[in-house]
Amino acid sequence: QVGLVDSGGGSVQAGGSLRLSCAASGYTNRPYCLAWFRQAPGKEREGIASIDIGNDGGTNYIDSVKGRFTLSQDNAKNTLYHLQMNSLKPEDTAMYYCAAYSRAIGLFRPCPLALSTYNNWGQGTQVTVSS
Repeated sequence: QVGLVDSGGGSVQAGGSLRLSCAASGYTNRPYCLAWFRQAPGKEREGIASIDIGNDGGTNYIDSVKGRFTLSQDNAKNTLYHLQMNSLKPEDTAMYYCAAYSRAIGLFRPCPLALSTYNNWGQGTQVTVSS
């Protein structure tokens, strides 16, 4: 059974940093995509970063977080993923969710950031950035 548990949100001033974490389970021995989405009040949920696990498809980011956010696999525990968020802005305030789906072997391209592609979701963690 697959599952995701996300954590690490909080409140920070503009320019500060936070690290979100996502623990994945049930994806043993098969490639998958893991991504972070966020949803601000009154706005649609958007994908911001993804990482390919097993196919070496690398990472993918939306323009607004490139150079500020980094999605990576934990060095010690390969089912734990971190979204390091630096230079945070008030517009980064949102509920953040990790999500995942299994993908076919041999797809050597970045994982998509389309909402409908992902079928397994964490419970969400709030990030608030004050000016």
